[in-house]
Amino acid sequence: MATNELRTRKIVAGTVGNTLEWYDFAVYGYLAPIIAQQFFPSNSPTVSLISTFGVFAAGFLMRPIGSLLLGHIADKLGRSKALLLSVTLMAIPTTLIAFLPTYEQIGIAAPVILTLLRLLQGLSVGGEYTGSSVYLYEISPQSKRCFIVSWALVGATFGVLLGSGVAALATSLIPTDDLSIWGWRIPFAFGLLVGLTGFLIRSGNKSDDTDMPPSPHNPVNVPVSEVLRNHRPALLRTIACNILNGVGFYLTFVYLTSYLVTYVKFSESQALTINTSVMIVFMFLVPVLGYLTDKFNRRWLMLIGSGGITIFGLPLFWLIHHHDTYLVVLGQLGLAVILASFFAPLMATMISQFPRSVRVTGYSLGYNIPLAIFGGTAPLVATFLIERSHLQIAPAFYLVAVGILTFIVVWYMPDTVQDDD
Repeated sequence: MATNELRTRKIVAGTVGNTLEWYDFAVYGYLAPIIAQQFFPSNSPTVSLISTFGVFAAGFLMRPIGSLLLGHIADKLGRSKALLLSVTLMAIPTTLIAFLPTYEQIGIAAPVILTLLRLLQGLSVGGEYTGSSVYLYEISPQSKRCFIVSWALVGATFGVLLGSGVAALATSLIPTDDLSIWGWRIPFAFGLLVGLTGFLIRSGNKSDDTDMPPSPHNPVNVPVSEVLRNHRPALLRTIACNILNGVGFYLTFVYLTSYLVTYVKFSESQALTINTSVMIVFMFLVPVLGYLTDKFNRRWLMLIGSGGITIFGLPLFWLIHHHDTYLVVLGQLGLAVILASFFAPLMATMISQFPRSVRVTGYSLGYNIPLAIFGGTAPLVATFLIERSHLQIAPAFYLVAVGILTFIVVWYMPDTVQDDD
């Protein structure tokens, strides 16, 4: 098989799992107001929504544990084995959520079981995105690393986009009463098909030296101990940079859908359609910027992205808080373009800081710790800030603060990287 064709197949295998993982997480976020009614009934819609986003955040708290488990498997046994396991762990709870009885049917057991399923999904996600990113990094030539690694984000974005599109289709075609009773289950059931597709593609992907464990001449018995002992500066930089990753992505592409419904008074269909349109632009823009990043300096593009959030985060969010659809689209699109310029070089830059023997574990920890603490809680924090401050653009100040922190970290980050194979 030709080298380019083989690499394309490997890129697809590395990307497809992200589509499933993020499809399900996205569907949950987009249908949060309906899920709140079915599993967390309350006299206060805000209390129900906070409870729902609390379970959303709980799934993220399992991600560091998943990064340790699947990172260890990837660094000790091989990348492909870990990726096949992660896609399997995600498909099972996705299917079960589609058939889960509601609070009205089984009482308190309903939200408890939902939380447990979300925790299992979080365990899977903890190793999927980072494991596939490292896999793509290692099969790519040095001159194309940002471009090829960016396809992991394309896969994740496509999953979120697919979740947004399916949720928008469901809310458009199914009457509101039926959507609340049974229609919300359809997007989760569709996730089973996505999961089976991912499993078949990965199980048919033949492994070779590019995804074998590190060389026996460089053994590491416990990868996490090696990372904590000898690679702390790289780990801390990765954690700091991924705070903007988590807060920026989840405020822009998950929380804003509920925000437009709850505070701007758009219909769910309108909000989801806007989000889907902006994400299409974002998805195509990321690999383009990844290609350009390979020609220039990774660090400077990250400075442009984090600096852009710092300067334009508040005015762009102000545009989103309008009843004019065009202003809302312009605001969200502006955030998407700025974030894309930060995300495109981010993955390859962070991965390159760790040697191959502990690369998945190091990058997974550095990615999942801030995503668990700041990414998964972003919708919850945004809702809480508005509730306490009575200022409906309060989430923008949170985003700007994170942008400032990230800009400072990137400014002092060394340009030197370990671009070894």
